[in-house]
Parts: sequence; structure tokens; C-alpha cells
Amino acid sequence: MAARAGLTPDRIVEATAELADSAGFDRISVSALARHFGVRDASLYSHVRGLQDLRERLAVRCAAEFADRLGAALAGRSGRDALAGFATAYRDYAVQHPGRYAATQFPLAPEITAASPGHRLMIEYTYALFRAYDLAEPDLTDAVRLLRSTLHGFAALEAAAAFRAARSPDASWPAVLEALHTTLANWPRHARA
Repeated sequence: MAARAGLTPDRIVEATAELADSAGFDRISVSALARHFGVRDASLYSHVRGLQDLRERLAVRCAAEFADRLGAALAGRSGRDALAGFATAYRDYAVQHPGRYAATQFPLAPEITAASPGHRLMIEYTYALFRAYDLAEPDLTDAVRLLRSTLHGFAALEAAAAFRAARSPDASWPAVLEALHTTLANWPRHARA
């Protein structure tokens, strides 16, 4: 029956991504995917080892998608323009694909993360963004944490429709970007050794 359903690991992970976006990352299940393909749960186990394997594969795939967007947003930009492109690509991906975005936050074993090109590129692109701000450690790590916290928080609240003020998130976004740029450009620096 699995062969007739055209099951492959790639098709299963793509269906998992769609399910994550529509129902939520936490609601992914082997049973739901089996229903999607019209097969028994056991048919999926010849392609994936179980729910943990499925979530790991989805995390790796979504990290690659996310990294592609971040890299495209940074291309040919620096400073404030790079920050705006990166932050907007981040926000758009997180809001448009909440389940896939949640997959990029899924904790993976170090060996899986190390072998994932998307995870490596997300880190590289984040640090590339900061070159224009000329921050050294420990300031660089602190600034990266501020950026991720701000973008993650804004996107999570927006995706949950938790901004209830009359002013739209789109109207607030330029001010958020300007505040981030100003903060990064004027970062309180630790003495360099």
C-alpha cells in the first residue's frame, strides 16, 4: 500500500511541514500523516523511524528553507539595510510558516545540528549581519541574543494575534528595526583584551 501511495522520505517530510504549519508543530503525529496519505501507520515506518526521526528531518529541512531566505535577504546589503532585510525575512518566515519555524527551534543532538547545512548557514548569516557593527566577544554573543529574542518575540506575538492595539504590527515594524539598529550601533562595549 505504501508504494501505491508514493511514499518517500521527502514526500513524508513535506507533508509533515504542511501539517506543522496548519495544525502546529506540537500536533505532528505519525497517525495524522498516515491518514493524510491514506495508509496505515506501519507503512510510514519503512521510511522514517518514528516521530522523533520525523521531527529531526523536518528541523533540518526547515533550517535549510529558513537559511535560504535569510541569505537572500542579506545578499549585497550591510549595516542598517542588512539588518532590515534579515529581520524582515525572519519575521515573514516565522509568521507565514509557524510550524516550520517552530521546527527550526526544535532541539537536536549536536551531531545532527553539525551535519545540517541549514543550521550552519543560519549561524553564519546571523554573524555576517553583525560585521558592520564591529562587535567582539562577549558583546557579539549578547547582541545576537538580543536580536534573536526581539525577532522571535515579535513574530511569535504577531503569529498568535496577540498584538491587540489599534496600531498594526506592520506600522510598528520600522520603529522596531530602527531601535535595533540604534542599539547595535551604540552597543555598550566591554574592554577588549
